[in-house]
Formats: sequence, C-alpha cells, structure tokens
Amino acid sequence: MWANGLARAAWLVVCAVWLSACAQQPSRAPLPARPAQAETAPFALNGRVAINYQGKRHSAGLRWTHQADSDEVLLLAPLGQTAARVYRDAAHATLDEGDRHHQAGDAEALMQQVLGWHLPLSGLHQWVLALPARDSAARIERAENGQPSVLHQAGWEVRYLRFADDRADSLPTRLQLSHEDLQVQLLIDEWDWSADRVIQP
Repeated sequence: MWANGLARAAWLVVCAVWLSACAQQPSRAPLPARPAQAETAPFALNGRVAINYQGKRHSAGLRWTHQADSDEVLLLAPLGQTAARVYRDAAHATLDEGDRHHQAGDAEALMQQVLGWHLPLSGLHQWVLALPARDSAARIERAENGQPSVLHQAGWEVRYLRFADDRADSLPTRLQLSHEDLQVQLLIDEWDWSADRVIQP
C-alpha cells in the first residue's frame, strides 16, 4: 500500500497524465456490452498498463490473448515493438525478452522474478469482464446503474473507473488493481472476440 498520502497523490497525477495521453491515440471503440457467454469465450484486448511496485514505476502497451487453457501477454514498447512475451498454459509458463528465455511453472511468479512485478492472470481474465473469478469468495460494490464499482477478491481490490457506457453489462475500459504494495492501472482500448487462433508456446 502507499507510504503516505503525498505518494499516492503523485501516482494518481502520473496515471492521469498517462491515461490522458493514451486516450488521444487512435483506436477502435470497445464493445459497449459483454457478449453472450463472455466468461468462457476466448478474447483478445489491446490497451496499456502502468505499474507501481514498491515505488518503482513501469508502463507498456498491452496485447493480451486469452483462451480457456492458455494466455499470451505481449508487453509493447512505445513504437509497438514487443518488449516481452509471457505465455502460460496448464503445464508451464515462459517469458521471452529479446533473446533471453525464461521458464517456470507459474506465470505470475515468473513475471515477478524477471520483470519485478506481475499481473494477476489467474483472476484477471474475469475481472476485466467486470465479473468475479469462480475459484474464491468475492465482495462486490455496485453503482446505482448496477455496474460494479469495486471488487474485492483473493487479496486484490479492483476499482472500475470507467465503462464503455452506462448499461449494467457494459465492458470496463479503465481499471485500477491493488494488492499490498503493487498497483496496476489498466486502460483497455479495444476488444476482439474472434481470438480463436492457436497460441504457440
């Protein structure tokens, strides 16, 4: 968590500037609502991620392809080059940075080891749909229109800061995730529900 209020305020200002800059980049608008059976459907999304972990800040473009039994996360440099590729399935996880190849049994632990931070992939594929993960208890706070405003699960706090529109089943476009001294800001520019290609390990 934050050491003091000043540090938190400074981080929020940085994120606000970063998100404002991202909003000026051209992209197709996200789908306004969750498709039928979205919880189990494959998807891909494009956006950006900003990380604050123990006072160290990182940011990258993001291309994430999720399928029932695998995930591929591409972290992109400012000009669109792939800076790192994370892949996981039921058997193992890999992380590639240029010509360096890393492998482990768990993607989150591998990201933490190599990058110094991690994305909570075990629950994130449902949290980005504004849904709780099925594997543990969750507490959800909702706005008057029925949209979730805060989700608490597995030690994480997920704040939904913006949605595509005001409908209860609208897809989120901006999230803030916090766990102990790790904070993740996620901006989603575009959803793709035809992500049925085979992901190579």
